[in-house]
Amino acid sequence: MFSYFKDKKTVSHIRLSGIIGNVGKFKQGIDFSSQQEIIKKAFSVEKIEAVAISINSPGGSPVQSHLIYSYVRKMAKEKNVKVLVFAEDVAASGGYLIACAGDEIYANSSSIIGSIGVIYSSFGLQELIKKAGIQRRIYTAGKNKSTLDPFVDEKKEDIERLKKIQLDLHADFIKVVEESRSSKLKKEENTDLFTGEFWSGSKSKELGLIDNLGNADEILKEKFGEDVVIKKFEKPKGWLSKKISGSHENQIEALVQLLEERSIWQKYGL
Repeated sequence: MFSYFKDKKTVSHIRLSGIIGNVGKFKQGIDFSSQQEIIKKAFSVEKIEAVAISINSPGGSPVQSHLIYSYVRKMAKEKNVKVLVFAEDVAASGGYLIACAGDEIYANSSSIIGSIGVIYSSFGLQELIKKAGIQRRIYTAGKNKSTLDPFVDEKKEDIERLKKIQLDLHADFIKVVEESRSSKLKKEENTDLFTGEFWSGSKSKELGLIDNLGNADEILKEKFGEDVVIKKFEKPKGWLSKKISGSHENQIEALVQLLEERSIWQKYGL
């Protein structure tokens, strides 16, 4: 009996789902501060065969994405443990950057993968406040302190400055992907690989963005046996409803945050 239990292999399983970064006081996104201890615990399980990470994210903060990616690789090296990443509906933009922490990446044939690029979005509200009879007053120390103010006309130099920052961030993203996927990438077959384009799981396999198709349950059983023990690690749930249940103002703010988040998911048809 004892040998039966001893022969069972153990895998830690981390689940990351949502927008990456701070998405508002009513809904926590995926950020490093809330995931660091979970990741550490997952890697600290004795005699594990691997750490599996299921990710379902359209992206978000490049900084938080990189912090999580770097910490997973650090722990994998320290513990000498293999990392297997499983993309669910979507692993795009920062979600794909985190996925690159895996020694192997898997996805469903219909998963959305890629979007290796950088985006900044805002609104131009200068005409709106004019029509409303509102006068904008702003005082700064430092000529660039009010860069990209949505209530004034865009300035060419502000856009150029933003583009330079985006190019730096994009270069960092590309470096992570190239180092992670190395010879697996089929760059010569698709020049759109680093343009922000995204693909289905099936096409992503052809391009070398993932290793194979499959879900966590079937792949882990295939690799470690039907009786593999999977220890799950994820953030506790249930706090959101308590925060929203207060005032009408809270409910309205929560709704606005939800709509903003939905707009990001809907980019990928989700």
